[in-house]
Amino acid sequence: NKLRDLLRDQADGLTAGVTGYTLRHAVEDWLTHGLGRQSAATVTKYRHLCAKHVLPALGAWKLRDLSAAEVDQWLAELSLSHSTRTVQEIRACLNRSVKRAMARDKVKRNVVELTEVPTGQAGRRSKSLSAEQADDVLTKTAPDRLHAYIVVSLLTGARTEELRALGWEHVALDAVSGLPYLEMSRSVRALGDTETRESRRTLALASLCVDALRVQRVQQAKDQLAAGERWTETGLVFTTRLGTGMNAANVRRDLRRALALVPGLDPADWTPRELRHSFVSL
Repeated sequence: NKLRDLLRDQADGLTAGVTGYTLRHAVEDWLTHGLGRQSAATVTKYRHLCAKHVLPALGAWKLRDLSAAEVDQWLAELSLSHSTRTVQEIRACLNRSVKRAMARDKVKRNVVELTEVPTGQAGRRSKSLSAEQADDVLTKTAPDRLHAYIVVSLLTGARTEELRALGWEHVALDAVSGLPYLEMSRSVRALGDTETRESRRTLALASLCVDALRVQRVQQAKDQLAAGERWTETGLVFTTRLGTGMNAANVRRDLRRALALVPGLDPADWTPRELRHSFVSL
């Protein structure tokens, strides 16, 4: 049987001696050498998906023995507890790993490409604030240090990744002519690009936004004095108490803390992106 397998590999043009090449080898090779152009956040996400889902279930399989039927069964099991989007991303990790192995003559074909992504569980549905809730959020969160972020997000519809990258140089509160405005030209995405070219835009600011941003500037000056030598100057509008940029977890945590001040709202039910949804809806 081993001789027959070796003759088959030779006929297929595969490198001799790859019979012990497992899926774990393929995945680890892809994670190590195949993600050079991805951002750090994307690499971290792929490593997490592979470590949690791909390797425990399929890592021990010899790559040449893996069939589309086994992959279909595995994906079907994942779909029972994960959203369709998550199953798609997990399958993509496996697909790209096997494709890289195929390009390096470790296996004849990529059986993952012969499979389909099953429909997974329904994801968390987005929602928006009512007009009354929005009024409460704009007023009741005033004592919280994230208030300016909330006001600007809710009244301009800016994306959370854009606000986290917003610098004071792109804010005009004292425009000589015309309305105060923001220039949305950057985000925290890879290379600082906005989601699309059309996302680079100028947004006029309502008076509530102007007032909130002026308070934010004063608060940031107080933070700098309190931090002393620990302060890091980034030029960003929304920062931590030490001047560094905020990540998604910072904003999500601080938003829930601020929303705890609003009667009738469960902070755990809301995310930063739903401020933008509320802007669009209202």
